[in-house]
Amino acid sequence: MDKNALKRRIDAASKRIPADLIIKNGKIIDVFNLETIEADVAIIDGYIAGIGSYKDATEIVDAAGRYISPAFIDAHVHIESSMVTPKEFAKVLLAHGVTTVITDPHEIANVSGTKGISFMLQQSEGLPLDVRVMLPSCVPATQFENAGATLDAESLHPFYAHHRVLGLAEVMDYPAVLNGKEDMLNKLLSVSHNAAIIDGHGAGLDADGINVYASAGITTDHECTTAEEALDRIRRGLYVLIREGSVAKDLAALIPAVTPANASRFMFCTDDKHLDDLVAEGSVDHNVRLAIGHGMNPLQAIQLSSLNAARCYGLQEKGAIAPGYKADILLLDDLESIAISEVYVSGKRTASNGTYTGQDLPAAEPPETLTDSIHIHQITEKNLALNLDNGNSANVIEIIPNKLVTIKKKITVSDVPAVKDDLLKIAVIERHHQTGNIGLGLVKGLLLKEGAIASTVAHDSHNLVVAGTNDRDMLAAISAIQEMKGGYVIVKNGEVLASVPLPISGLMSDKSFEQVNDEILTLKSKLKELGFTGDFDPFLTMSFLTLPVIPEIKLTDMGLFDFSSFSHISLKA
Repeated sequence: MDKNALKRRIDAASKRIPADLIIKNGKIIDVFNLETIEADVAIIDGYIAGIGSYKDATEIVDAAGRYISPAFIDAHVHIESSMVTPKEFAKVLLAHGVTTVITDPHEIANVSGTKGISFMLQQSEGLPLDVRVMLPSCVPATQFENAGATLDAESLHPFYAHHRVLGLAEVMDYPAVLNGKEDMLNKLLSVSHNAAIIDGHGAGLDADGINVYASAGITTDHECTTAEEALDRIRRGLYVLIREGSVAKDLAALIPAVTPANASRFMFCTDDKHLDDLVAEGSVDHNVRLAIGHGMNPLQAIQLSSLNAARCYGLQEKGAIAPGYKADILLLDDLESIAISEVYVSGKRTASNGTYTGQDLPAAEPPETLTDSIHIHQITEKNLALNLDNGNSANVIEIIPNKLVTIKKKITVSDVPAVKDDLLKIAVIERHHQTGNIGLGLVKGLLLKEGAIASTVAHDSHNLVVAGTNDRDMLAAISAIQEMKGGYVIVKNGEVLASVPLPISGLMSDKSFEQVNDEILTLKSKLKELGFTGDFDPFLTMSFLTLPVIPEIKLTDMGLFDFSSFSHISLKA
């Protein structure tokens, strides 16, 4: 801030000059004391100058008894998981009261490397949504799969100079930390040299594992699934991010761990949330509503969604309605439904009643290197053949609906796929370097009776994943994915029933969020034609069957992966 701006703020605070905006007749949510204050909010140059009694301003807004709340912050999100570019993502989140996100572009980095990170930084510059970036720590996530790029400490170093880069994103390669591998040590040290933050990814780690993470300088974890896990992390000085995404829904299990004594160590995040869920139920505002529904004090829930996240990530000007803070403000109709009537970013009205009303944002213009990301050899039925005989015992991935974790099952097979036993074939096809790698396996619980589904959204290396009831439809799905340069597809009897093209690194669309949302809803409606009757999203579930850093068993392009031994295993049990 320059001297003139500082003087203007002081002059407005002391009422020597008019404010730009005064919000009157509202109840201010004080996230420091967890109480409400009936006072005016005076704003100048995008900052709150004072709270109290103010009269003179260019514009006066009558809050009419509504609650004046700090805007929400998503403490950990992958924008790419929304399937739209940062510009379109911003429109959706701002309508839901989220004005700041801490994002990790590791999805696109796993496909397109540093060019993908640069694209996300460029596309998020100058948006009304404040996009703060954590640099991908594990590309690839492990050595047991092939990603589109490998990012070492030296590759990441130049990005620390960017004004919106905060630190190192979720460190998911626990063995690399535990064993002190050189590149991981270099990454961890480069963060400390830049006075930045390190996010963790402690899926399945016990207290001893958290000791290792905390000793390495890791300060957060968003992978807790039980209250005791959360408390283990809090006891060791970590922050816990309570996640409610499209698949991982941990809020109900973690809320009992939050007490008045430790609440400052908790915050909310969405992690991976698809566009249709963001549009229908919201972002962190949904977490706030759920927390209140589970008995949390509404003011406490708002504190978790604002002040706590700001403090954790060093955003000292965000997270509260107080002098000197950014005027990122919500007007709430009540403290139960958290109905957001107006959203202000830096004192400018940006959304009203669930609709983005801010400036027009230009469409994304991705470079050709990002729109040409599907590189595979021709696939035939021979490539999809399983090396199993009748009566063999097989290691099978069993799905737990609406969970990232899976169950490792040993099943005697007679015929595969075996639709009557809900046992389907699944394949992960390396799509970045034409290695010819195809990992083959069996999945139980996907609930398809006919056809096949395929996608290039397959965490975290985002190879092509396809599952189906027969080879013909699986091959047709693979072909359709190639033709549209990535995305989602449903095939039955050799014909495409629905698709969502995602040509930007096979992860994001170049269309408006409205268009993409319509395509997603159509895609899901067609699942019933495959006989699907489950209460989960099979595409989203399938996209995490390829993530080897989550228990118990997964499939990569190099084959079945067992989390407990952290090694590949044979399909034959």
